[in-house]
Amino acid sequence: MYKISTRGQYALLIMEELAMSAPDKYIPLKTLSHRRNLSVKYLEQILIHLSKAGLVTGSRGISGGYKLTKPASNYTIGEILRVMEGELCPLGTFENNTIVSEGSRFFWKNFEAAINQYVDSVHLDYLAEKDREYVGYDYCI
Repeated sequence: MYKISTRGQYALLIMEELAMSAPDKYIPLKTLSHRRNLSVKYLEQILIHLSKAGLVTGSRGISGGYKLTKPASNYTIGEILRVMEGELCPLGTFENNTIVSEGSRFFWKNFEAAINQYVDSVHLDYLAEKDREYVGYDYCI
């Protein structure tokens, strides 16, 4: 079964982090790295992909960092995941898959459609709002 890679999962986390920040403020790479406990190098690789896709923009210098290129409500989770993962298809390509019968091909196509419909129906601002609801619930001794 297809799994979302850690790169896809972390890209979503970083996009949530940027969505919870002021829209006009750049968040430094080190701050993002510290908040989500990710190495700067790994985070840079993720942000390069997101930047090339036009989802984030970066700025260098003392007040530099990264921010979203558009409002969080204009991003779908599917859009973000596809940048990192490619198409979200549980069996890869169906055209050259000789082990899939016509009956199961029907099932897998519908399964793929359900996955894509769901990830395209959830917007980044929804995840950011859910994160805000739970701020402060993590209590450690």
